[in-house]
Amino acid sequence: MLRTDMAESIAFVPGLDDRNPRVMWMVVWRNSKGYTVSSWMMESLPVGTHSCGCQSLRHRAKLVVLTGGPGGGKSAILELARLYLCRHVVFVPEAASIVFGGGFPRVPGTAGLQAAQRAIFRIQREMEELARGNPEAGMVVCDRGTIDGLAYWPGKPDAFFKSAGTTMEAELKRYSAIVHIATPASSQQYQKNNIRHESLPQARKIDTRISELWAPHPHNHKVSSATDFIDKATVAIQILRDHLPKCCR
Repeated sequence: MLRTDMAESIAFVPGLDDRNPRVMWMVVWRNSKGYTVSSWMMESLPVGTHSCGCQSLRHRAKLVVLTGGPGGGKSAILELARLYLCRHVVFVPEAASIVFGGGFPRVPGTAGLQAAQRAIFRIQREMEELARGNPEAGMVVCDRGTIDGLAYWPGKPDAFFKSAGTTMEAELKRYSAIVHIATPASSQQYQKNNIRHESLPQARKIDTRISELWAPHPHNHKVSSATDFIDKATVAIQILRDHLPKCCR
């Protein structure tokens, strides 16, 4: 079981490991006045901080997605997972938060929505490859996967994959497992933030759509919204543990 006092210390996680590659994420867009560049962050991809008896310097990293509709608690669970998983687990942050937090314009209409999803897809893929390039990584935990973008895409799925130069089948095969964290059913458990603008009904609709998109994956785990947060986090982190290399469990 997770300790309940961890819920109050989610924001106070240990610093990032300086041995990991450093990266500058740049958000670039163009308007009538030319190009605008916004520097969002420069830091290592975070890794787990729990002690590990594994002495192996090389692993074959597998990609695992933590997904679900807005407000399900993914971000908080990922912060807790860093405390309970070892340094051989690399965490990929949510690409949408990097894109919109870095100043990418929220242009209304089909063209604006599609541009945003293309940007999110590309940043997601690059971060995943960066994480897998760490030879010590035994597992890469992604805050959403590339297929999530379809839940926000205003058009046919074929157009989404064509613009990304891939297919649904190819993207599903890239991930070893999916952990779906359901959006809360109660408005008391759901909160908006600067990035999340959806109402609860909109969030639940997106949650259902995301669940449908990942349904074909053979290792698709669902964590119900009926439980409280600590129970939810306990179940999700145990699923992640089950997908660790045996030497790290």
